[in-house]
Amino acid sequence: MPLVKICGLTRPDDAAHAERSGAAYLGAILAGGPRLLSLAQARQVLGPRRRGVQRVAVFGDQPAAEVIVTARALDLDVVQLHGTRTAAEAAHIGTASGCVVWPVVRVAGTTLPVEAAALGAVHRTLVLDAHVVGQLGGTGVALDWAGLVASVRDLRTAVPDLTVILAGGLRPENVGEAMTLLSPAVLDVSSGVESAPGVKDPAQVQLFVQAARDAAEKSR
Repeated sequence: MPLVKICGLTRPDDAAHAERSGAAYLGAILAGGPRLLSLAQARQVLGPRRRGVQRVAVFGDQPAAEVIVTARALDLDVVQLHGTRTAAEAAHIGTASGCVVWPVVRVAGTTLPVEAAALGAVHRTLVLDAHVVGQLGGTGVALDWAGLVASVRDLRTAVPDLTVILAGGLRPENVGEAMTLLSPAVLDVSSGVESAPGVKDPAQVQLFVQAARDAAEKSR
């Protein structure tokens, strides 16, 4: 089944519950918005490096040097990069920080941005998120999954070993449809399991993970 990332965490208890519920990735936002954390807060929420879960921080257009320093300070597993970075700059951040890089492409409509193929070819991983003007994620806006089937298929043909991570508007009640249409390797959810921005609903987190498991079982 796809792995689950619970993103936009702001409270240590929520992170601990997400991990117990089966999330493979815990995400903290360092790129603005209502879920923005300071370095100290992110360290407290994500905790130390450990087996069984990967810790992810989401960055925007901060200078590469700042991203690298922050990633090292938090001893991150993954840096998720929104913004307008080139594939080469993102690769440099990964090498210098010692982290896996997840570049994000923001999708409007049914066509992937032109940079998707280049980023995917370099990093073999791509986060697909909805394009919402002035926001970098956590909007609750879903992609047109059915409309993107052909574009994602073509991208996978061009980059055969591509890991597709799906974000944007995922909820317990629609995650099965998203999995059926696009077959992502990772499901990245934030607002879809919240009672308020940055406040995760434990029941919704459990429902989301279970819904992903159920959909995976049905597809076998």
